[in-house]
Amino acid sequence: MDLSTSYLGLPLRNPLVASAGPLSQTVAGVKALAAGGVGAIVMYSLFEEQVRREAERDALLEELHAESFAEALSYFPSVGPGPDRVASGYLSLVERSAAAVDVPVIASLNGSSVGSWVSFAHQLQDAGAAAIELNIYFVPGDLSMDGAAVEQRHVDIVSAVKQAVTVPVAVKLSPAFSSVGHLCQQLVAAGADGLVLFNRFLQPEIDIETLHVKPSVALSSRFEGRLPRTWIAALSHKLPVSFAATSGVEEASDLVRYLLAGASVVMSTSALVRHGAGYSRQLLAGLTDWMDRKGYQRIDEFRGLLAVPDDTDTSAYLRAGYVAALENAKQTYGSMRA
Repeated sequence: MDLSTSYLGLPLRNPLVASAGPLSQTVAGVKALAAGGVGAIVMYSLFEEQVRREAERDALLEELHAESFAEALSYFPSVGPGPDRVASGYLSLVERSAAAVDVPVIASLNGSSVGSWVSFAHQLQDAGAAAIELNIYFVPGDLSMDGAAVEQRHVDIVSAVKQAVTVPVAVKLSPAFSSVGHLCQQLVAAGADGLVLFNRFLQPEIDIETLHVKPSVALSSRFEGRLPRTWIAALSHKLPVSFAATSGVEEASDLVRYLLAGASVVMSTSALVRHGAGYSRQLLAGLTDWMDRKGYQRIDEFRGLLAVPDDTDTSAYLRAGYVAALENAKQTYGSMRA
């Protein structure tokens, strides 16, 4: 059974990729993921805000203790101001991780200005990242910013980064756009080598006793896979790029569904956090068993089998599915009520 595939032009031993998450915060964690059998590893995201906060902290310390701080730094020449220390820590992790495993290590970057995206992307390439995932997490709270401006922001980031690096670049998107397909088309035109569908907006929780808003992170559920699968199925035969599926992976059957929809690779963090890095073996074994039962020897024999065909009106196709689902719901739940 041959599970080999490619993503962003990178050869992979299989289509299961460990997505950005807490398991890739150390070299030991990266090695555990690789030993578990994944085809590639996306590092946890480097956030520009983290770099800025450390810079502000160090600036304050330097102002308060200018002489002693400068003297201390002289004893540790590798430890510079905040931006260098925070970024260099991440760069070092990428470099050491890439050297420690035999699968591609993909850096994940989350900036807030075009200049920072470009600067960090170039450094990540130099550190040995096989590719760069642009984790564009942007919530337009400015009510004067229209949808076109939000989309252009994404396009500008991709265009600028692609001009600065030679390694493949993937874009991790949210589903909150009026026309997901059109934006994806623009990003491909700007040079994106792959699209990761979808990022999950992390909504805070409201504590009704303390009257506070609490940051909250919840692991994904299998139901969340339906939205990205729908869009991957709609776009995978129409845009000449790699598609990575993320969210809603818990069992081997979820890998199969994503591949049938046309995904190049299937990413998972929640399942690996729940069950451990070695859970990859169980997911891949389930994929192999399914392929054997169906008589497939290679991934490409069934990838995209249930994607929207090239010559089909995608809008009409998806609407027909919507209508059929509602008709089925009427029959199913209407009979239960009777």
